[in-house]
Amino acid sequence: MHAFDSTRRSFLRDLGLGFGSIAAAGMLEQDQQTAIAAEVAKVAPKAKNVIWLFMIGGTSHMESFDPKPELNQHAGKTIDESPYAPVLKSPFLANERVVAFDPNNGFIRKEIYPLQVGFQKHGQSGLEISDWWPHVAKRADDLCLIRSVWTEDSNHGAQLQFHTGRHRVDGFFPTIGSWVNYGLGSLNENLPKFVVMGTPVADCCGGVEAHRANYLGPQYDGIPLKIDPANPLPFAKPPKEVSLEEQRGEFDLLRKLNTITAQQYPDDQAIRARMRSYELAFRMQMAVPEIVRFQDETQQTQEMYGLNQKETKTFGQQMLAARRLVERGVRFVQVYHGSNGGAGQWDAHSGLKSSHSRLCKQVDQPIGALLSDLKQRGLLDETIVVWATEFGRTPGAQKGTGRDHHPYGFSVWMAGGGIKGGLAHGATDEIGFHAVEDRHYVTDIHATLLHQLGLNSRDLAIPGRKRLEKEFGHPIEPIIA
Repeated sequence: MHAFDSTRRSFLRDLGLGFGSIAAAGMLEQDQQTAIAAEVAKVAPKAKNVIWLFMIGGTSHMESFDPKPELNQHAGKTIDESPYAPVLKSPFLANERVVAFDPNNGFIRKEIYPLQVGFQKHGQSGLEISDWWPHVAKRADDLCLIRSVWTEDSNHGAQLQFHTGRHRVDGFFPTIGSWVNYGLGSLNENLPKFVVMGTPVADCCGGVEAHRANYLGPQYDGIPLKIDPANPLPFAKPPKEVSLEEQRGEFDLLRKLNTITAQQYPDDQAIRARMRSYELAFRMQMAVPEIVRFQDETQQTQEMYGLNQKETKTFGQQMLAARRLVERGVRFVQVYHGSNGGAGQWDAHSGLKSSHSRLCKQVDQPIGALLSDLKQRGLLDETIVVWATEFGRTPGAQKGTGRDHHPYGFSVWMAGGGIKGGLAHGATDEIGFHAVEDRHYVTDIHATLLHQLGLNSRDLAIPGRKRLEKEFGHPIEPIIA
């Protein structure tokens, strides 16, 4: 467990190295992170970067990556009339904080809702993938479908839980991107280590806390990036009337004032983070706009990502930016899709067919392009792509044309970075209700990607902050190449 070297810091402070020099603070920060990385790196890394794609609202696993034809066979029956009612009535999750279904709670009397889309086998592996994901399906042999993920929160606080491993009622905790940021040193001093694109989850579900570091300190938060060449980092853009030389002078003055304050309050992480952020912001003004200058890409590449189509342009730009970011050494790129100011567009209580088909069209081609582009550039071997959502949807109908929230068994997929491709791991029961084979709590996904990055989840901790067992998770060994 890392303990910050306050004696060394005090020694440097007393020498006066902080005065007039943001570099001193930056070196201390980097020294700290180098020490952390040395302590927690217990395995040889197979990957360098992560691209984390999160669908907000709860994508139906049964209409995406976990086909259940039995739903069609028993459509119109209530669940308690089907052959699967005994499974639903048994509290086989009794040892976990998940409510066992009571025959009187009304759920099992809902009618089984048939599949709203067809499935085909793809690639040499024959993975079955929904017809709403044709471009992702072309990369079937690179995908590892994990069909047995579960979580605790049956409401959209599960969005935050997927990122932290803790229930929303417990409060806020460091997210997976922040732990990666904390545990690994930088690959590019001119770019943030943790970048966020898209609109975060709803405030009621955690909001920006889904990419924040909480008690680790603000220096490990995700940095928002907008796909706007004129203003990709609004907080870092100088006023038009201020020249580069004038801004450099302003930063120098701020640096001096902040360093004086930091000497007075050496344990204040917010001051340290602010000092470092000013200098990083200055460097990023030069480096970040180049990331979103897509005209540097060939027309073929732009069209491959769907930049020439209205439905796919926004997410396609984000996927292309994600590739350009990891290409330049950004460790963790987190991309949200489907925010609508509420629980999320993927929350299909009604109209599932129309909403899911529309949303899949927005993201399928860009994600497929990302996987293909990473592979042809040799980057997929060192980049883990994770596709996730907070939970799945129920086998029973809600409001006749949709499905309810479903935390008991759903799908996530991973690709690249030493993860086996063309594999379906784990399973839900015949109607997609419970994860019944190789069940994985959400932090097993965290532990797996940390392992591939050379980090041991159990060593990621700081003095005075006890982590619960479930926060660590376990690497999913059968999917690791």
